[in-house]
Amino acid sequence: MIGTLYIVATPIGNLDDITFRAVDILTSVDLILAEDTRHSKTLLNHYDINTKLRAFHEHNETAQSAGIIEAILAGQNMALISDAGTPLISDPGYVLVRSAKLAGINVSPIPGASAMISAMSVSGVATDRFGFFGFLPNKQTARIKAIQAVAHINQTAIFYESPKRILACTQDLLSVLGDQRVVCLAKELTKSFETIKTDTLPNLLNYLEADAAHQKGEFVILISAIDKDNKVAGEEQLDKILPILLSEMGSSKAAKLAAKITNIDKKYCYQRAVELQKDKP
Repeated sequence: MIGTLYIVATPIGNLDDITFRAVDILTSVDLILAEDTRHSKTLLNHYDINTKLRAFHEHNETAQSAGIIEAILAGQNMALISDAGTPLISDPGYVLVRSAKLAGINVSPIPGASAMISAMSVSGVATDRFGFFGFLPNKQTARIKAIQAVAHINQTAIFYESPKRILACTQDLLSVLGDQRVVCLAKELTKSFETIKTDTLPNLLNYLEADAAHQKGEFVILISAIDKDNKVAGEEQLDKILPILLSEMGSSKAAKLAAKITNIDKKYCYQRAVELQKDKP
């Protein structure tokens, strides 16, 4: 009999936030693959789970996957857990799950906590349409480009951010999105110092700068979709300046400059520039 690979969600903070089924699975499998065995041991000890642990993280995922697949094909059942929340959501596991699917192994989800979903439910930001973009880039130039890429989308944009960069990140958000965009900063979810702040960026920046302790903790950032009126105004501005720029330079350079002026994504500006060039008599 071929075994099963279980993808098991674990608590994001409060150890009580685990399902009965997750405890049963973690108790019964032959091996638990954990992102950090020392971290996961706290959870397993709390529920008196004595299943063998093996480290499985981004640095050894590719090397370990083949052996794990072989063991599951031989009949072993295994569970994959991350340090917190649902595995594969900005965590290792994709290579293993893809390999398991290709090998005909049953991959079964054991649902539970997710920082992204938890933050959305209490943010007060519209979540009927949303996109999750993982962690923002470390370097400012790349981070600003990532923010610009979602500045004009008509859905909530969600990112993760570390305490080391949350202040710089919020400053970049303000520089790109302006002072009217509503953003939610949710940190330390389900923990003792859980904080959810939904406000304009100037107010959020004031909150972070008021006390260094406000910058501690892992953050979920939810950026509200651009207001329809603002989107229309931005596109009208783009259509006014692009013809002027195109009369002096090529489409690529014009789009790059237009993106800086309007804060509209450069790819969209380039697409619009190409369309305008085609429309020329």
